[in-house]
Amino acid sequence: MDYFAGIDGSLETANICIVDQDGTVLREEKVESTPEALIDALRRFRKPLKRIGLEAGPLSTWLYRELRQAGLTTILVETRHMKSALSAMRQKTDRNDARGIAQMMRMGWFRAVHAKSTDSQELRVLLTHRKTMIGKLIAIDNEIRGPLKAFGFKVGHTTRLTFERRVLELVQGMPRLDSMTRPMLRVRAVLLTEIATLHRMVLKEVRHDPVCRRLMTIPGVGPLVALTYKTGVDMPERFARSSDVGVHFGLTPRRYASGATDVSGSISKCGDGMVRTALYEAASVMIHHGRRWSALKAWAMKLAKRAGLKRAKVALARKLAVVMHRMWLDGTDFRWTSEQQAVRA
Repeated sequence: MDYFAGIDGSLETANICIVDQDGTVLREEKVESTPEALIDALRRFRKPLKRIGLEAGPLSTWLYRELRQAGLTTILVETRHMKSALSAMRQKTDRNDARGIAQMMRMGWFRAVHAKSTDSQELRVLLTHRKTMIGKLIAIDNEIRGPLKAFGFKVGHTTRLTFERRVLELVQGMPRLDSMTRPMLRVRAVLLTEIATLHRMVLKEVRHDPVCRRLMTIPGVGPLVALTYKTGVDMPERFARSSDVGVHFGLTPRRYASGATDVSGSISKCGDGMVRTALYEAASVMIHHGRRWSALKAWAMKLAKRAGLKRAKVALARKLAVVMHRMWLDGTDFRWTSEQQAVRA
């Protein structure tokens, strides 16, 4: 007889439910949300478990990795799919969620999620920290600009380096306003320094990464786009076809078909939003700033004339995802001339 387990974990505790192939609940337990406690609880069952389900979340990758290393067949389940499957339950509790996950493992009705490697996770921390700091910098700039308008002071167009000088010129002669603005400027200066530090780390990682250097042969793809794409895909072999990458990152239209209704909407926006944004920015750079023409840009410009510039950028972003995946697998650089070779797969 086969046995299946479901784990619903939180920051402090985790609920475990074990069922047999007929769906009968055999054991339920609440333990500490650590790999050691989970492994001990599952092994106390003393029977082999065919599948162990674990919902994707902040702690899931760590727990998943440790359970797999312990020899337990653990599967990370896609969050949105699990939410839909468990929404039929009347009572939403951690115990019931663990039961539902165990039943999903038994029936095979789940969508597995890829657990990224430690290297990709570390690089993603670098990218997210840099992005967060840039967001805080923009927020501080806006917070300084806004109150100054009440006094008739307009900062106007500045660069990151000339912003502070311009603000100090405006508040000169108003000691109270000057003393209130300088702490914000000091924090801003620290942010600029640390953003530069993180950006140098990004450039260093890309410089020593052959995959990123190869992807950067594509016009519009710089260090940030290449590293973001690489950490998002992690293992190119997990995609059976290169065309699946665009779907994975939510760059294909939604579709609703039922009876006589068949509607195609905007893109699904599933998957990694950071990768999707990076690909869209790369497509914009290729269309607006690429001086050298390629078969890929020509294809996008023809589409822009027919369907509009915004749709062309989205379509080009999807095509870039496909091309970059194929280049990664084949170990080839970007091909500028032949349309068949440049956008194949």
